[in-house]
Amino acid sequence: MTDPLPHWAWPVVLGGLGLMFGSFIATLVRRWPEGRTAMRGRSECESCRKSLHAHELVPLMSYALQRGRCRACGAPIHASHAAIEGGAMLVGAAAGFVMPGWEGLSGALFGWLLLTLAALDLAAFWLPNVLTGLLALTGLIDGVFFLPGWIDRLAGGLIGFGLLWLTAFTYRRIRGRDGMGGGDPKMFAGIGLWLGATMLAPVLFAASVIGIGVALALRIAGREMGMTSRLPLGTLLALAAFPAWLYQAAL
Repeated sequence: MTDPLPHWAWPVVLGGLGLMFGSFIATLVRRWPEGRTAMRGRSECESCRKSLHAHELVPLMSYALQRGRCRACGAPIHASHAAIEGGAMLVGAAAGFVMPGWEGLSGALFGWLLLTLAALDLAAFWLPNVLTGLLALTGLIDGVFFLPGWIDRLAGGLIGFGLLWLTAFTYRRIRGRDGMGGGDPKMFAGIGLWLGATMLAPVLFAASVIGIGVALALRIAGREMGMTSRLPLGTLLALAAFPAWLYQAAL
């Protein structure tokens, strides 16, 4: 496919797109778990419900200028909004830098989907079927144009789902309770369809290391962490999977 932009422009363009997508993702993450839609209605303050003006919707900049507070009521704007916008910008810029061109755009889409799933799992321990399904579908479509090949991707999807499903099934049989959400195997299958089977072990290992680090940090901070404490596996998988895509793309 013809590259419509010079290489240096891709990180800038995808970073800018990331800011816009990040604003939508942040709104989605705040509203969807509560049964509200992010597709209709004007953006509003979560506290006083005042509709926001255009200058209050500039990603990151409006948050900084308003010092993280609503202009109307003074209520704090949830820090996750700025964090998600910044994260989406970094995802786009990194994808465009490592792989300038259409493959970089595809990788940015992968990262933005992972970011959405990660934020929802962190906020509500929820990985919606529509998003894990979209992750899988876009992974298959990506395979039409870019590496890895179809066999590696399909094997990745099957192994990714089967590995976590079997782990969850075994845990339930031994302990008599669920130890993993139903969306985690589906998300790992989607990651496998994007990255291929060969990247599943590094992703799972990295997610485990991140999880151990988070658990240790929480214990040091004084939070009780026992055998039944929950960590959002989808968030950990996302944090490991996008760097894995960057590494794979850079090879």
